[in-house]
Amino acid sequence: MSFTSIRIVTEDVDRLAAFYERVTGRPAERPTPVFAQFSGSGAVLAIASTATVAMLGDAVSAQTNRSVFIEFEVADVDGEFERLQPEPDDVVLAPTTMPWGNRSALVRDPDGNVVNLFSRPAS
Repeated sequence: MSFTSIRIVTEDVDRLAAFYERVTGRPAERPTPVFAQFSGSGAVLAIASTATVAMLGDAVSAQTNRSVFIEFEVADVDGEFERLQPEPDDVVLAPTTMPWGNRSALVRDPDGNVVNLFSRPAS
């Protein structure tokens, strides 16, 4: 078995794709208007319209996540946080050194999902 991706279901693919384009610094792959993805080493972050899961009824709902972090390892947490300039209401945790040594900044994407920008301590 191979881990392939995390998919976020949204009512506004364009808005969410634009946010992650800012975070990753690269354009989304857009094979169709109802889908976008960001391929990276290890996994894919996929963004799909609610239309792509309509056959599932209410099993999947956009903008309801409160248990999953979308994490990006970065070289400079403070610099990335500054570059993104999140709105105050979107900041979950300003750049902070965690008790285990990682430096993290947590923000919300336009759908309310928590995004962790982190760096590991220097070895």
